[in-house]
Order: sequence, then structure tokens, then C-alpha cells
Amino acid sequence: MILKTLHLAFDWHEVARLALCSRLMDEMEEEELTPQGLVTYQFSARGHELGQLLISQLLDRPFDAASAYYRSRPFLLGSGLTLTEAFASDMARVGGLSGGRDVGVVFNMPRRKRAMVLPMSGDVGSQFTPAVGWAQAIVYHKTVLKNPEAGNSIAVVFGGDGAVATNGFWSALTIATTLELPLLFVVEDNEYAISVRSPLQTPGSNIAANLACFKNLTIWDGSGTNPGETAELVHAAVRHMREWNGPGLLRLTVPRLSGHSSVDNQAYKSEAERAAEWERDPLAGLHQYLVPALLTQAEWEGLRQEAAEAVAQARDEALAQPHGDPATVTRFLFSSPDAPPQVGGLLAAGIELPGGSDIPQPPDPRRINMIEAIRRTLEVELAVNDRLLVFGEDVGLKGGVHAATLGLQTRFGDSRVFDTSLNEEGIIGRSVGLAYAGLVPVPEIQFRKYADPATEQINNLGTVRWRTNGRFAAPVIIRIPGGYRKIGDPWHSVTSEVTFAHQPGLLFACPSNAEDAVGLLRTALRGHDPVIFFEHRAMLDAAWARRPYPGDDYMLPFGKAKFVTEGDDLTVVTWGAMVERCELAAAELAAGIEIIDLRTLSPWDNAAVFASVRKTSKCLIVHEDISFGGFGAEIAAAVASHCFLDLDAPLERVAAPSVPVPFSTSLMEGVVPTVAAIRQAMEKLLAF
Repeated sequence: MILKTLHLAFDWHEVARLALCSRLMDEMEEEELTPQGLVTYQFSARGHELGQLLISQLLDRPFDAASAYYRSRPFLLGSGLTLTEAFASDMARVGGLSGGRDVGVVFNMPRRKRAMVLPMSGDVGSQFTPAVGWAQAIVYHKTVLKNPEAGNSIAVVFGGDGAVATNGFWSALTIATTLELPLLFVVEDNEYAISVRSPLQTPGSNIAANLACFKNLTIWDGSGTNPGETAELVHAAVRHMREWNGPGLLRLTVPRLSGHSSVDNQAYKSEAERAAEWERDPLAGLHQYLVPALLTQAEWEGLRQEAAEAVAQARDEALAQPHGDPATVTRFLFSSPDAPPQVGGLLAAGIELPGGSDIPQPPDPRRINMIEAIRRTLEVELAVNDRLLVFGEDVGLKGGVHAATLGLQTRFGDSRVFDTSLNEEGIIGRSVGLAYAGLVPVPEIQFRKYADPATEQINNLGTVRWRTNGRFAAPVIIRIPGGYRKIGDPWHSVTSEVTFAHQPGLLFACPSNAEDAVGLLRTALRGHDPVIFFEHRAMLDAAWARRPYPGDDYMLPFGKAKFVTEGDDLTVVTWGAMVERCELAAAELAAGIEIIDLRTLSPWDNAAVFASVRKTSKCLIVHEDISFGGFGAEIAAAVASHCFLDLDAPLERVAAPSVPVPFSTSLMEGVVPTVAAIRQAMEKLLAF
């Protein structure tokens, strides 16, 4: 018997219709469209339909959002995805949710009739920390911004049993439980991660049982194929979450009735194992549950026929759509006034911050160091924008290990300036979710090398606007100190700017002094794109880098270099801590040396560099990072391409050899470019 409360809580006709549609779509793709080459990469949801469709119906509050994964198409259908869009996505047509930019089942969807679906990615486990960021944003919207629409809203994140072994899962679990956030983890346990069985993912094969003693976490565990049991579990979990009793985890056991993807033949399963899985088919269970209690057999067959006709029509509509125009492939990489996002950042929230001026107006002549310049800029922007959040390891009462946030938590409170758990994946991943919710996250990674565990999230952050066809944006400003200081070592002295400059969709700033730090940081904080803001450790308190504070309205455009010195004999292109060393080296020579401080690498001011090289006919590139494959090679290639006939000497670079930065200060002299080495390269080119 169908319980009355569950009867009223769910639209079982819709559950049945969409389950049938989802199943028919998977079968059509597996048996027809994939063999024909019309779908090139197919992921089936067969066996996973029931729990997803039930959950989708309960997520109807304005701030409800879900972070899904590649087997979540039934949930998308329940949340408002059309059958035509689903087919078009898998066939890489223009009507798909990514316009053919991303894998067909890697969805994104602004809110329609139910939950917003946060942009997915193809990385296993990367869906968890953006979801926890959204959950934290719900709390912030309700408690700080006093937004009544946030009340009782929740976030849900889906994943398989393999995903619970990932860094992202454990990071999100730590954040959600320590902060007691309204996030429901839904683990669809089909006992396989491709071919790897669950005992190798989770000891005892049951993550719910293992987490039963986890503080601040409510657990539900049961069948994802028995409609009555699944409905009770889903209803209880969502109702509990609505009361903001902290996070929960719902484990649903399901069969995976197809291979991991269209190229997986499941040869690792025996015939008996496959037969046992089909005996648990949730579609058969749904038929048994609904007929005759709610539907007659004729009505069920009518739904099946209706679904078959709708799926066939959607297939034909998708096939009629064109593929994307190659000329448009670079669109949506960065923000553009003519294509504002629907979700993410201040623009989508209808907020426009004031502009500024690139003319410094110091309120007093006192020279401040870069640390004070950064701190003061953050303080001003926190006061200007109540959606701006500063966080990271030790940024609270301690003020950061570099003291850049000292005193900010005392003034603005621990909702806006706060410490995080020690997990860079969690710091950046949560930032993405916060940005989707219209906030401005400013996470700090303590040292450049420490950003490596967050590489996946940083890369996805840069491409989210492009991958979602311009629908979503995540303007996160990531502050990262790095580079050598008085001593070096392989862990705290890394620069590796080229890693981020090479990543599509990220802006990269590398100021060499306090004034530029203010202007570039304020532009980043008031902008609409994700930014890597690199703060060189050697310049944080360097006397050379000190400048008067240029004023609360000072903003510098990205991609505009600064001429430190001017001359006609030699062009020197550099950035960061090397600007000072180049200036010191040039001062020892009686020549007209033009030093260009790029200030930003993405974009970089190639026009200024080309104009200077055409004037001097000689070019030296100096950077702290490794020479091999470094950003200097990109500059050299561009200069060679655009200024070849203007050159009177070979292009030269002074940079580090292909070794880490050593701890020994004497050994470091052989790695970080010295004033003497730069001077010798200048002399060589001047004499050529």
C-alpha cells in the first residue's frame, strides 16, 4: 500500500513518466544513437532513476540547489531539463546545455521549476565542495544579508560509492559537519567504480555505516529501488534538512544496469551478478508499486506509450539542430557586457560596484609595504561590499601567516573573515559555490605550492563560464603568496606562474609594489572574472616595493604594463620580484635600458612590449620561474613572431634552471636570477 503522506508528498505519475522516459532514452542511446556515432560518449542512468526523481520533486525552495554527477540525468529531468535538451547535449548540438562545449551528461541548469543545478564537471568527486559552498552561502544569505528566500533552503550533492574515496568528498564532509551546514550528501551505491568493487573504495563497503559515529551528521541508509522504502527515506531526509539540523547523508543502494559508459562491456561481472542486478530494477519495482494501487495496467501502458512518443520526438528535434560554429569557440571565456551570466557573481545578482581611477591620489605621502597595502584594500572593499568574504587557513584572529588579514575579523566578524579547515580543495571548491550564490569569495592559499591540491577546482573555476555556454560565472579572487624570500625551499618558494597563465579563463596578476597591488586587487575584487592574485613573498615587506597608498578609488586595468624606466638601447620585460633586480642591474650600466613591468600575465600587454622592441631592437626577458617552458618562452615566441624584422640581436632570457628552489641561501644564488646575472645578460645584448 502507498502511504497517504507519501502519496501526497510526491507526484507519482510524474515519477513514472520521467522514469520511463529516462530508461527509454538510455536504451535508445545505447542501442541506436551510439552505434550510429550520433552519441560519442554515453553514460547510462539505468538503475539510478527512482531516488533522483523523488528528490527532485522536493527541492522547490528559491535557494535549493543541487550538485550532480554524470549519472544524474533523471534528476535533471525532474528539475526541468527537457528531453530535447538532454538528447542535444549528448549529441553535442547547439541546443544542449553547454552548446557542445562539454560532455553531454555534464550538465548545468539555472533554476527552472525546481532546484538549480550547479555546473557539473567530469572530475570524480569535484562536485562536493562547490555544493558545500552553496550551503554556506544559504546560511550567509539568511543570517547576514537577511534574505527571506534563503530560509529553509538546502543544498544536495549526488555521488556514487566510488566518489566517497575522493579528496572532495572528505573535504566537503569536514566543512559541512564542522559548520553544521544544510547539505545533504546522496550516495548512490551501485557497488562499482567502473570495475573496482566497493570494498576497495570503502572498508566494509558501506560509507553510511562507517560514518554513523561522525559528529553533526544524520544518516539514512536503505534501498534506492524499492519505491516505498526509497520514498520514506527521501522524504525523511529532506524534511529533516529543512529544519537546518546540520548536514545529512543518504545512502541508496542501486544496481548499475549498464556499463560505466558506452565503452564498458562489464566483462568483470558474471552472468549471475548481472541477473541479480536486473532483479533489483527500480522500474520493475515502480510498476509493481503503482499498479494497481494508483494506476491501472492500461494507464501504465499509456504512460509507456506517451514516453516512447516523447522520446522519439525529442530525438528527432535534437537531430535537426546544427553542431556549434567553430568561429564561436572562444566565446564566453571571460566576462563580456553583452553576455552577462544568469547565475554567479554580482552581475547576475543585479549589483554593480562603483568604478575607480587609475590615477593615484595618495591621502598621505607615507610609504607603506605591500602587506599593509593588501590589508587596507581588503578592509575598504569589505566595507564597500557586504557580499565579500575573506577566508583561508589562519586568516582570522591570527591575521594570516603573512599578516595580510590582521584585524579584519575583529572589525567585520567571523561570518565574513574566517578560518577554514586545512584543505585547499575545500577552500577553492567552496569558493566556487559561494560565487554561484552571488557572493565575492576571496580565499587565501598560504603558499603557491600549497595550491597544488586545489588544481582541479582552480582549473574548473577558470572554465565554468565557457563550459556552461555563458550561463554561470564564478568570479573568485584567489590570493596566493609565493616565490623566494630571505631563504628558499622547495615548498614555500615556488612561483610557477605559467601554470595558471596557461589555464584558460583565469586572470593572473603579479604586482611588484604596494601601489600596483592596491590597484590590481581592487580591480579584481570589483570585477567579474576569476583571478589568481600572486603576492610575492620577497616584496611583501621590501623597502623597494613600498609606495604611498594610492587612495580608495585606485584601480588598474589588467593587461596594461608599466614602464619602470625608458630607453632606446634595450627592452627588458619582467614582473614581480625581478623588477627590482632588473632596475638595480640597469643602474650599473651607462645605457638606455627600458624596463617593462608587465604587472599581469593573463592578459599580458604585448602591444607595449612590441612597441618597445621595435624601438630598441633588442629584448631581454627576466623571470624567477624555471626557464624551460616558462612564461618567458611565450613572450619570446610572440616577440619573434611580431618583431622579427626589428631585432638586431637574439632574444635572451634570464630565468631559473630546471630545479626546485633550494633551502640553502648559497645554493639559491644558482637558481633565482641575481642582479649580477641580469647585468651580464644586459651587457651581452648591448654589445651585440
